[in-house]
Amino acid sequence: MRSPAPIAVAFREVRHFMPDDCMHCEPIGVRGVLHGWSIPAHRHEGLHQFQLIERGGAEATLDGMDHRLAAPAALMIAPGTVHAFRYQPGSAGCQVTVPTALLKSAFSTAPALSGLLDLPLVIGAIGLAADAGCAAGLFGSLSAEFERAEPGRTEALRAHAVLLATWFLRHASAGERAHARQAVRDTLVQRYRALLELHFRQQHALPFFASALQVTPDHLSRICRTVTGRPALDMLHERLVREARRLLATTDATIADIAQDLGFADAAYFSRLFSKRTGQPPLAYRQSLRQGRAVPPEA
Repeated sequence: MRSPAPIAVAFREVRHFMPDDCMHCEPIGVRGVLHGWSIPAHRHEGLHQFQLIERGGAEATLDGMDHRLAAPAALMIAPGTVHAFRYQPGSAGCQVTVPTALLKSAFSTAPALSGLLDLPLVIGAIGLAADAGCAAGLFGSLSAEFERAEPGRTEALRAHAVLLATWFLRHASAGERAHARQAVRDTLVQRYRALLELHFRQQHALPFFASALQVTPDHLSRICRTVTGRPALDMLHERLVREARRLLATTDATIADIAQDLGFADAAYFSRLFSKRTGQPPLAYRQSLRQGRAVPPEA
């Protein structure tokens, strides 16, 4: 049986019984109490909604993705996003509804930010850890202006709305930059792994690989540790020992020959490295394999 299509809520219904304004602002509890703290799935066309949960929490569903939110949390709901909420009874916060056209116009000269308006955004307690006060201040200032009947009220509300949207878009932009930085880190580690496969037999010095990747050895090691939990030199030694285990298991080559094949001028140094990584010397490892007391190397 097909689920009914989510309700499309018009702006006049969002504003409920409030005056005809350029936007709408109300406490979360207004609709929470009205609907038993459970807001069914619906969507808005041509509207942005900004929400701050300051007390309690909610289970939110945005375009089929579930989010468990504990205060403080903030959300930007883009036009067309199907959203539903199940709040903890007694939750408190603020919700602001703004015509999308107003925001698109305001950010028309900032395309990088304007494009982020098209996507919903959820900022949890960790993301708000150092910025919850700023968010509360922006929502509070807009809410206070909304309750006034002063000259220039509409213009002031529009200005507050742009400031509020800017706060959200900056968080969205920071998230994109973080993803981009992680992608760069991942790519560097992948390139390092590829170089290891080509050169681990001939090159045991980290500066060789760092130079080929056009970074410093310290930077390469730091990024490898961030992405994999291990420094770059540790990854190199792991690759050397993995190949040594394979040769010990599949050939009758002497320890000296294996050391030479792996680029070690000193067989004793190779044996010390192998022992440090595996807990036993190369010859003992080979004997353990033949007696079935050691784990075979990976293919």
